Amino acid sequence: MVLDANVLQEVGNLETTEPLEPLGPSSLILQANRKRTNGTIPGHLLHTSPQGVATPLHPSHLGHTSEDVNSIASSSDSASTTSNQEGGSLMENVRYHDRTVVQIAVPKPRFPALPYLSSQSGLVYDDRMRNHAEPLPLHDVDDPHLEQPARISAIYQELVSAGLVYDYDDSSRPSKYQLARIDARQATAEEISVVHSREHYEWVRTLQGKTNEELHEIGETFDSIYLNRATWLCASLSAGGAIEACKEVVAGRVKNSIAVVRPPGHHAEHDTSRGFCIFNNASIAAKVCQRDSPDLCRKILIVDWDIHHGNGIQEAFYKDPNVLYISLHVHRDGDFYPYSDYGDHLHCGESAGLGKNVNIPWSDVGMSDGDYMFAFQHVVMPIATEFDPDFVIVSAGFDAAAGDPLGRCFVSPAGYAHMTHMLMSLAKGKITVCLEGGYNLVAFSKSALAVTRTLMGEPPDRLVSNEASPSGIDTVHKVVRQQSTFWKYILPRKIVIDPGEPKGERMHDVVRALQSDEFFKKYNMMPLFIHRKKISKSFINQVLATSNYRESRPLLVVFRGPPEVVGIPDPRTNMLELHNIYMTYLEWAATNDFAMIDVNIPKHVTDVEDELGYAEADKANVRADATKELALYLWENYIEVSSATHVFFLGVGDAYKGLTDLLNTNENCADRITYVVNFVAASTAFQGVKGNSNEQLSSWYYQHSLIFLANDHSAWDPEYVRTIRRKKYGKLVQSPFKTLKRMMEEHKSQVFELLLEETQDWRENVKTERKITRDGTTGTRETALRLSERSKRASSAPLKVNGHGS
Repeated sequence: MVLDANVLQEVGNLETTEPLEPLGPSSLILQANRKRTNGTIPGHLLHTSPQGVATPLHPSHLGHTSEDVNSIASSSDSASTTSNQEGGSLMENVRYHDRTVVQIAVPKPRFPALPYLSSQSGLVYDDRMRNHAEPLPLHDVDDPHLEQPARISAIYQELVSAGLVYDYDDSSRPSKYQLARIDARQATAEEISVVHSREHYEWVRTLQGKTNEELHEIGETFDSIYLNRATWLCASLSAGGAIEACKEVVAGRVKNSIAVVRPPGHHAEHDTSRGFCIFNNASIAAKVCQRDSPDLCRKILIVDWDIHHGNGIQEAFYKDPNVLYISLHVHRDGDFYPYSDYGDHLHCGESAGLGKNVNIPWSDVGMSDGDYMFAFQHVVMPIATEFDPDFVIVSAGFDAAAGDPLGRCFVSPAGYAHMTHMLMSLAKGKITVCLEGGYNLVAFSKSALAVTRTLMGEPPDRLVSNEASPSGIDTVHKVVRQQSTFWKYILPRKIVIDPGEPKGERMHDVVRALQSDEFFKKYNMMPLFIHRKKISKSFINQVLATSNYRESRPLLVVFRGPPEVVGIPDPRTNMLELHNIYMTYLEWAATNDFAMIDVNIPKHVTDVEDELGYAEADKANVRADATKELALYLWENYIEVSSATHVFFLGVGDAYKGLTDLLNTNENCADRITYVVNFVAASTAFQGVKGNSNEQLSSWYYQHSLIFLANDHSAWDPEYVRTIRRKKYGKLVQSPFKTLKRMMEEHKSQVFELLLEETQDWRENVKTERKITRDGTTGTRETALRLSERSKRASSAPLKVNGHGS
């Protein structure tokens, strides 16, 4: 029974002598003191019988006059008396002089039941989709393909075991508290053709008539695809299942849904299948909903959390202003499937769809819940909220789950549940989760179960850890800078230079020029000539050297990134103030009579016609190649031909890769290099030294190197520790700090002691030679001959460009 506020107030004023006893869903009996109420409750129509008992009001009584009600009541009383005489009455023990029985007529609810609370979540699953498998008998039964039929059955059995879905083989009856079953069907040619070419559709249909041998040969010509005679049926069921899962939600017949379908779809492009995908299920479903329900699906959000970039979905909607595509995936600068720059953060859409494509490209594997939560909080949800979609589709690959052999990341079932929970706050909860990748059956099915529980209304479990990694934070900030141009909720804004403003210079070039002046005054360092294929301000002061770098003394060669700028930017404008920058290591080297070469590796090479707007750092592989080329040039034209008694290399950050590349390329360098010291931050990929022809190079590197790794570098993960202990990675030291600046400050005494120890003989010789000079002698004949020979060698050596004399 439902009571309105007025009735509850009046009931609360009664002096009850016994507990309230509900008689049924539409009535209530109160044992009340008649002296307080006189048999009535003000404001409500109650009839009192001659015996002093309020007659129950039947719905048919409503709308009648009091005389009509009395008449009806009298009839009821007569019938009741007859009943009492025949078999006793329920009221015969009531003391009518001091008790009143009250029945309250309940009005209908003012509003209909909330559909979100009263409707079910939906499930699409069809066992026939398991028939897509490697063509028998060509596949290995004991070692099945990663995209195997058991993927969908594992999820289904997990849902059945959890009691979330009625199984047709079960003898019990389905419950309204379980998932509503949505029948899959084959997508039609017209539906599939909204995304794919008709030729591609027809080609897939012809596979039914091929032999297993023919299908195997055809599959070998594609990118990560296998085919059999059931591929056509399964692929069309997969697309049709995705369509039905979406249409049921859009129509309001279920509140949300999950489509457990295969083969997956987000890699399939307009005219080809690739990456385990035949038809692009999510894209087809989205376009069909746009076509069939234009008023209910004006704007659609597609979130793709598969570990691989959904190149097919991006292609399908790249120019569509009404579909927002957001993908979180491992990219590795294009060195991760599908192996292109199409998934980088710079691809933001085109034409009318500009700004409606958001890529969050992780720089490496190993991402966890914290990274995904950070991306959702700073990019996904702010942009999605501003876009305000009518419907949400999730391309739900679970290959970022912990234990997946391809993804190698650490997202937990709770992490997937939290992402689902956040997305359910959009589009009035209208969301469909469509299965994509995921290849560890246990992690895969547990993650899908967590998502399904969340769809059905269960709150997500707590996250074990929600701390984002440094590389994850860097990636998200890059995306924020790029997307701030298109979305007002994304701050700080990307820096855009007004063409009408006076043209300035890039700060890294300005700071390096100032640093060049400072180093000239302090250490007499001047730029070295470097042969270039292009002209840039970034090259003018890139390599600085002391005038004595050719002399017979220790030489310290420093490879490092651009000067650091320390400060707190304005959260809205990105304005930043510079602080002093210094190099303790160069000061120490100058004090101890070392010759020095300081090599600055810019993150961005300024073009001659630079517009001076915001520019991304050059890609890591481009910078690595440029650093390697520069290191080889310096070695052949300056360092190798010098008279240096000792050569020390100091690599800082990403620039250290130039030194390891130099050793791997020119193995003879080891004959002249005394020691290599590197400082490696967590954001820098680890790199070893292993010569192609010199088997002893790794042993030499281990004995002549000191590699300081940041405390939070992934190399210290227990899974990799045994690997990095190999000699090719050098002698490793785990620093207690994470930033390069703190690391270099912490370990400078250790490095200085090493350099002094390695140059002890030279320093003793210098003292001896100075003593001889003070005594008026000219030194030994051997010393004079050695110095003369090195001077001739240095002056006569031709400059080399890329290994050739010039």
